Amino acid sequence: MGLTTGILIVAGIMIGSGIFKKIAPMAESGLSANYILAAWVVAGIITMMGAISIAGLATMDSESGGQYEYIRMSFGNLTGFLFGWSCFTIIGSASIAALGFIFSQSANALFYIPEPLYAYSNISIAGFIYPFASSGIKIFAIISIIALTWVNYLGTRNGAVLNNIFTLAKVLGILMLILLGLSYALPVTGISTPLPDSSPRGSLFFNAFFAAMLSAFWAYDGWGTVTFLSGEIREPKRNVPIAIISGVIMVIILYLLVNYAYLRVLPVEQLKAIGQDRIAAAEMAGIVMGKTGTVLIAILIMISTFGSLNAIIIAYPRLYYKMAREKSFFRKAANVHPAYHTPYIALLYSMIWSCILVLSGTFDILTDMVIFASFFFYALMAWALIKMKRKGLVTARVIGYPVVPVIFILFSIVLVINTIWVQPKQSAIGIVLLLSGLPVYYYFKRKYRNLETIE
Repeated sequence: MGLTTGILIVAGIMIGSGIFKKIAPMAESGLSANYILAAWVVAGIITMMGAISIAGLATMDSESGGQYEYIRMSFGNLTGFLFGWSCFTIIGSASIAALGFIFSQSANALFYIPEPLYAYSNISIAGFIYPFASSGIKIFAIISIIALTWVNYLGTRNGAVLNNIFTLAKVLGILMLILLGLSYALPVTGISTPLPDSSPRGSLFFNAFFAAMLSAFWAYDGWGTVTFLSGEIREPKRNVPIAIISGVIMVIILYLLVNYAYLRVLPVEQLKAIGQDRIAAAEMAGIVMGKTGTVLIAILIMISTFGSLNAIIIAYPRLYYKMAREKSFFRKAANVHPAYHTPYIALLYSMIWSCILVLSGTFDILTDMVIFASFFFYALMAWALIKMKRKGLVTARVIGYPVVPVIFILFSIVLVINTIWVQPKQSAIGIVLLLSGLPVYYYFKRKYRNLETIE
């Protein structure tokens, strides 16, 4: 794959479902329109700092494995394994599950998907996980994940071409949303209004702003995933860093413009009322264009989430394949298909666990788990950049070094602590899944101690 495909993979993974849906829970935090936009700006700046840090690390390694390999080289095999295990149990698989869920929701907006298990929808685990709720949507999501896994099973080029087509389509769709919002004839709805008296203040404002940024970070997430494909990109030490920085810049600009467009059409109070089952982008298009706009946006969201889902189904199994080659994962995941030359067993493992996670919860539960786990390891990767720079293993110039990685580390620590404080249940699940990697690591270590790394 070339540089253009690399950039489109970065953008394709980042532009998924969050940009169409996450502004509604941000409005529920009680923030004014100005502060909601500020949350997108700050989250974009922090995202760029993280992207710069990983781009610096990408200049020292040309093999697939990316972030896993950077952490392993910097902090040892155990820490590297815990990152890879977290990708399998939370970060990668929950991202696939969440995107499959929102793709299915978008399909449900176009045509009704029946709920065959409606009678069991009130059954819960721990009081907040409802495996049989929205059963039709979940079944449709599982079918979608299986279908895209099969496409990528049949060859990397198939998935890469599909990614390029869908990424270009959703960028054009977002530009259409921006034009709809900017051309809206009614007065601006609150962008210039000062913070209302009822808005959170003090520590409540801090928590609300961080909660809003948590939503924004989901929409921005995925910028480092292309490093898992380094071994399949031409001139990776040059092209992977360029792809990361270029893709992130493009996405930040699009996100700020489209969120301004949302807030120009929809007052914050109206965004608060949208709830879980409706999508902000579709509401905006409905106001501007009527029912036709709602249908068009539902189709756009399907295209966007389908493309993003395809991109991460391409990327994450490459990590599990890399781990298996190094005796740190189920050994069969290192198998390459003799005809299609894809890591087909790793693809199947990823598919199975992602489908299980689809049953575990709603879109927002899954995405909050992903961000909590991701930023813990993002902080480690920024620290790894500092270590590798000091050892002379990263010789390329890194923008803003060392200020950028230090700020990113400090912010990541604050975000993780705040998430544990305000979302203890989701954080507890994330911590349990992360720590479950400890016995698994020692199991693999004991099982494969007499085997050489798979070549």
